[in-house]
Amino acid sequence: MAKGEKKGRSLALYKTILKLKDLDECCRFFDDLCTPTELRSLEQRFDVAVYLQQGLVYLDILEKTGASSATISRVRRSMLDNGAGGIMREVIQRETLRNRGSDE
Repeated sequence: MAKGEKKGRSLALYKTILKLKDLDECCRFFDDLCTPTELRSLEQRFDVAVYLQQGLVYLDILEKTGASSATISRVRRSMLDNGAGGIMREVIQRETLRNRGSDE
């Protein structure tokens, strides 16, 4: 591959994630794959996305997650506004509805 040429996305990771049996296996898989710092960063970014979807303001999100305002802004821009067609928003909404249904 020539310098500066981007490698295409490898789908092997995503296909493997879809094959994980349960939450415990998923946690163990990511523990094997990522460093604790990488996991905390991914978890924090997801929490930020959930709070943004809930309409929380930056200061409240910062207080709840410890994320910087730059991280909150990046998550908003990349995951919720300009991401993969709003899939993050859809997943969060679907999970919120599912959780509300189980509370009743």
